[in-house]
Amino acid sequence: MAAPTAAGDLRFLLVGALFVVVVGSRLWLADGGGGIPTTLDGPFAPVTRAFDRLLRQGSDDVPLSDPRLAPRARPRAPEQIALAASADATSVWVSWVTGAAQVGSNLTPLDPAAVRSEVWYGERPSPSPTAADVSGYPHVARGKAEVYSQLYPYPGLLNYTSGVIHHVRLRGLRPATRYYYRCGDSSIHGGAGLSGELSFETLPSAAPDAYPRRVAVVGDLGLTGNSTSTVEHLARNDPSLVVMVGDMTYANQYRTTGGRGVPCFSCSFPDAPLRESYQPRWDGWGRFMEPFTSRIPMMVIEGNHEIEPQGQGGSVTFASYLARFAVPSEESGSNTKFYYSFNAGGIHFIMLGAYVDYNRTGAQYSWLQKDLRKIDRRVTPWVVAAWHPPWYNSYSSHYQEFECMRQAMEGLLYQHGVDIVFSGHVHAYERMNRVFNYTLDPCGPVYITIGDGGNVEKIDIDHADDPGKCPGPGDNHPEFGGVCHLNFTSGPAKGKFCWEKQPEWSAFRESSFGHGILEMVNSTYALWTWHRNQDAYGEDSVGDQIYIVRQPDKCLLQTTSASSDNTW
Repeated sequence: MAAPTAAGDLRFLLVGALFVVVVGSRLWLADGGGGIPTTLDGPFAPVTRAFDRLLRQGSDDVPLSDPRLAPRARPRAPEQIALAASADATSVWVSWVTGAAQVGSNLTPLDPAAVRSEVWYGERPSPSPTAADVSGYPHVARGKAEVYSQLYPYPGLLNYTSGVIHHVRLRGLRPATRYYYRCGDSSIHGGAGLSGELSFETLPSAAPDAYPRRVAVVGDLGLTGNSTSTVEHLARNDPSLVVMVGDMTYANQYRTTGGRGVPCFSCSFPDAPLRESYQPRWDGWGRFMEPFTSRIPMMVIEGNHEIEPQGQGGSVTFASYLARFAVPSEESGSNTKFYYSFNAGGIHFIMLGAYVDYNRTGAQYSWLQKDLRKIDRRVTPWVVAAWHPPWYNSYSSHYQEFECMRQAMEGLLYQHGVDIVFSGHVHAYERMNRVFNYTLDPCGPVYITIGDGGNVEKIDIDHADDPGKCPGPGDNHPEFGGVCHLNFTSGPAKGKFCWEKQPEWSAFRESSFGHGILEMVNSTYALWTWHRNQDAYGEDSVGDQIYIVRQPDKCLLQTTSASSDNTW
């Protein structure tokens, strides 16, 4: 269905169960509700919604003794079952864990070759979905298994070795089709090695008129009371895909001996030999998420809390992230889980890594160039990118922290007309006006920070433009890459490191926990809704909503100075 193309056009769109009337660039709900603005109405005057600082107290992590986090499966049966999309709709990854993880000093890892990695599946439910018999499923796929360890050669620190982590790729699936499946090892007597029957629906094929029902976006989730509220609200919105923009479990807010998670590790444990991580939190997080992730694909990208250094001097990193998640790295040609891409109907998603080399001479930049060149906007009109730390951020926390990455990559994304960018890292919500190189630009992406999932580090409330809150030159150093902090050379903040008021590229910001939902209306209109779940505002209230409008005739394949260095 075509989007409106001229002022005064009157069109009727169907969004979910609501009819939407389009008059010019503004959309009105047919039930008489107020108009939802579109990006064509922008750029918008910056708005900050006031925050009740008493709410910043956050909440403690959910203990591993909670039934939602404790082991539920039979000893040899799968747990922590999770789905992930492949590069296209004909394939899906299924992952799970078997066997018991171990914590201690002298550990013997489990043998991943001692158990099978199988998924039995079909388009009809099995007549015996919990028995040992799997003959009711016409298909079986087999994959691989691995274990990983988190090792600390320091006195008093405990080691960890995981259960057996399985990854199986299902191929030859029909798009937009429901499949029923069981995973595990069918050779174990009595069906004790198999899960119960579960189901999922494949994503639609890549096409300009086919989209996931809803895409949920969440970041910096953790596993506190606030996190569980976010997941509950997210589940009520019934997405068909979840994009997780890094910092999943916050297992590195703990000593290796467990105990209680803390908001600031270095503050609480200044004498620790390195940033420790209590890996059983990963297992608890996987169990908590399983009722959701076993039926909805979740796509992840690494954040700084996934670094988790181990070994002498912290020379080994990201062991848990690399072992636990399946992503379409080989299918998308990246051959690494640190960055990859995939299609979800008419959306091409690009997941970038901020904690591996992003310079123009590196492998990631070369892969990104190739990936962008291969996109056919007649098939996947929308291009959405995601990575963990934001490039545009007006909060004091992490202000200009990844300026080096922005300077290296922003021109390439702009040149190829990337439509939307999601990031986390800052524990608050912020939506930008369309921007490129710190300048308002109708062809720049809409950058959205959604790092407000609810983790134990609490919400960020200070803005870099608040009096006395501008970070100093020695603040906000990234865990990876160089420091490229700069003063602005033009505009209201000329000669300064921080603006003295909310920057013009920051359209809306609020310090509240929540998640976002992206709904594609057609090839040019998408509805973005940020759902706030702070109790003081009422459950699942809409905190921000806007139609993001593409203008492909105006903005695709910019050939200006976008390919030059981005310094402002």
